[in-house]
Formats: sequence, structure tokens, C-alpha cells
Amino acid sequence: MSILISPQDLNERINHGAKTTILASLWMPHEGGGFQLFQSEHIPTALFCDTAAALASTPSSSVGRNPLPDPDKLQRWFNHWGLHDDREIIVYDQGKGLFSARAWWILTWAGVKGVRILDGGLAAWERAGYQIVGGPGNLGRGQAQEVVAGQLPVATIDEVKNFDGVLIDTREANRYAGRKERLDLKAGHIPGAINIPTRSVMNPKQSFKPAEELREIFANHGVTRDTIADAIIYSGSGNHSAQVIAAMNIAGLGTPRHYVGGWSQWGANRNNPVERGV
Repeated sequence: MSILISPQDLNERINHGAKTTILASLWMPHEGGGFQLFQSEHIPTALFCDTAAALASTPSSSVGRNPLPDPDKLQRWFNHWGLHDDREIIVYDQGKGLFSARAWWILTWAGVKGVRILDGGLAAWERAGYQIVGGPGNLGRGQAQEVVAGQLPVATIDEVKNFDGVLIDTREANRYAGRKERLDLKAGHIPGAINIPTRSVMNPKQSFKPAEELREIFANHGVTRDTIADAIIYSGSGNHSAQVIAAMNIAGLGTPRHYVGGWSQWGANRNNPVERGV
């Protein structure tokens, strides 16, 4: 089964009452902004997912901007949403797909089976002419399945330091090359990393490119089914990299190790080497 679902297929599931939990993974820079955005418009039956609170733990220079969530805290969110393994979980966001990709990766890492991303997000849903509703959204279903952390491979900063395989940086080319940096303390990339930016795997309207095209893109960078297990991928703090990991799964390549701390953790230490240029 594909990790993507189209607006048409999701609309059909909603209209036929299929067992589906829809999570709107939203984040806004001011407190409560994500929920305000959700209240203004969301897909019918959706539940609000506070990306920063639910899918990450407290940021710091030692762990990065969006470190892995604490499993106990994530369990409380599971219970709030009422996630059950007999219900298909659909995630979406209202932007470029970064937060829905993070939701897909974190939930899968936490042991949820069959999580799917609404391809193109809310914008694609609206373009298709389907209903948008306002208000607080549906109530969760109570006691949920247990969080079983560690179901996807991750890499620590020490493992990255001692790594000699394919290291992939998924930030935009200007950040990778060190020409600009607005989010983190240093500009550049981890020495030896190659650049596969998220925009290279996405269509202009923020849907994923077809599997065959994605396989060609990755193969041109030396990433194939045979090399994926020896790859580590990162971004600034685990969002852009989650989107490229999703593209790798769509392409049928599998899942590399994810350095979630990413450049925000690496660049915070003045002793870590930095490479600039392409």
C-alpha cells in the first residue's frame, strides 16, 4: 500500500464512514497559532495535531531545534487522538508538506502501522472542491495503542561523526552551500554530505513526484535499494529530511537512518567542522 492517499480517495473514505483518523499537523510561530489555523478551516472529521508540542521535545543547542518526542508525552497525544491499529491514519498539513511528512515519520517511528500522507495537503483537497469546515474538530477516541518508539532507524551525532557512507543533506541549495542561514548558528553543511533538497522530489503544487521519476533522481545521487541501508539523511531539524524519506519510500527504496538533530545540532557546536560550497 502506498504511503500516499489522494484527495479523491480520502473523500470517499469519509463519505463511506471508513475507519479513518485524520490528523491535521499544523504549526504556527506564536502560541496557539496552529489551533487557531485549524479552527478556521480543516478537513471534516480531522483532529488537531500540534506539531511542535506532539511531535518534538524541548529544543536546545545540545539536541537541535526539533528533537525526537518523549515517548510518554507522545503517548498522551496518542490517547488524546485515540489512535488505534484498526483505523487508517491520514496526516496532512496546510503548507509545503513538511509537517505532514514529520507526522508520518514520527508516528511510524512510534509503531503506528499504515500511516498515509494526503498528497498535496489541504491545498489539493480544496482544489478538488471538497468540503472545508471550521470549529474545534472531532473529539478523540480515548485510550489508544501503545507507543513503541524506535521502529524506524535513527543516527546520533556521534554516529554521523564516524560515518563514511552516503550522507544526505535535504535543505535547499543555498543553505547547503552556506550562502544563507536564517535558522541556525552556522552556515554550510556537514563535510562530505551530498545535497538532495526537498524541492527536487516535489511537484510545484507540493505533491510528490511519481515513483519512477523519484527513483531516477535518487539514483543520480547514488542512492538505490542497494545503498539505502548505508545512508544517513538530515536537514535542519528533521522536517525536510522526513519529506525526502517519504519520497524514498514512495520510490520503493526503503528508509535510511535519520539524523533528526540535523544541522541545528551539528552547527551549534563550534568544534564541529563545516563545509561550504557545492
